[in-house]
Amino acid sequence: MHPSQHPHASSPYSSSPHASSPSPTGAPPLRLIAWEVTRACNLACKHCRAEAMPEPWPGELSTAEAKALIDTFPETGSPIIIFTGGEPLMRADVFELVRHADSRGLRCVMAPNGTMITPENAREMKDSGIQRCSISIDAPEAAAHDAFRGVPGAFDKAMRGIGYLKDAGVEFQINTTVTRNNLDRFKDIFKLAEGLGAAAWHIFLLVPTGRAAQLGTQVISAEEYEEVLNWFYDFRKTTSMHLKATCAPHYYRIMRQRAKAEGVAVTPDTFGMDAMTRGCLGGTGFCFISAVGQVQPCGYLELDCGNVKTTPFPEIWRTSKPFLQFRDKSAYEGKCGVCEYHRVCGGCRARAYTMSGNYMAPEPLCSYEPSRG
Repeated sequence: MHPSQHPHASSPYSSSPHASSPSPTGAPPLRLIAWEVTRACNLACKHCRAEAMPEPWPGELSTAEAKALIDTFPETGSPIIIFTGGEPLMRADVFELVRHADSRGLRCVMAPNGTMITPENAREMKDSGIQRCSISIDAPEAAAHDAFRGVPGAFDKAMRGIGYLKDAGVEFQINTTVTRNNLDRFKDIFKLAEGLGAAAWHIFLLVPTGRAAQLGTQVISAEEYEEVLNWFYDFRKTTSMHLKATCAPHYYRIMRQRAKAEGVAVTPDTFGMDAMTRGCLGGTGFCFISAVGQVQPCGYLELDCGNVKTTPFPEIWRTSKPFLQFRDKSAYEGKCGVCEYHRVCGGCRARAYTMSGNYMAPEPLCSYEPSRG
């Protein structure tokens, strides 16, 4: 089946930076905010960007501070709010915050790890306004998943949690982090997601930061990235489920190369939201807010772009130096600055920073050589 025969539905996690007018701040409209409402977590995942701990970090935003922050979000556009962590369910007032965001007309989604979902909090998700949950599953069976997540029983508890979400009528998607260990299990992971009734399957290309910096040999090469993303392009033709490659900006270059070779126009009718979005949205349509209020381009790129405790969030979004750089093509160095696919890709700024020390450097795990270079 060709993608033109099944345009992918728009998902609560999708965003389009090319549509609609600028936000009231004069900056590009903010589409997605990943908000780490707490650093506390009950797992110790090997790939995690965060050195999570069992208790909240000192200085995490209070309920009043968090609600005041939510009140500023509409000034930047109409962003989807991803309540994440850590483990967001370990924050006692999380549903109070969700209700507050929902009352402001903001679309709310949540990224728990699945192990702490109960029948009660699944119903609370539904009642408070959570429109979708993402649950990370990195292997099709318990042993490999639990080894990656660092806690025995994590897989079975996540499966149980997904069952509770289904019972409560909460839509869910499956996220999978790509490593060398699970590359050959992708079809099995997809079949699991499909069998569970997931609304979408998102694959995440590993960014080697935080605990993931210790994975070493698990980080796939530039050539393997190219192979995975070409496989993903072909695999999408076989299912009507919404599939998305995340932290893989060069997919949007590959998608256009492959579609051109096949004589297919890249439009919302043929490729859904993928036709309208950009690879790296950090600073252009997306940002991350840490548990203590630090604003970053994304969770993997720990640049201090300002803190909401001292600077109004819309001002940070409008004036932060890294954000302004990411919006300026001339600021990109090397082949990312001259690439004919820059507008739809941009390269992963977090991988550039982690692997070269320069967040404006070329994407280090892209093997493509621009024709303009």
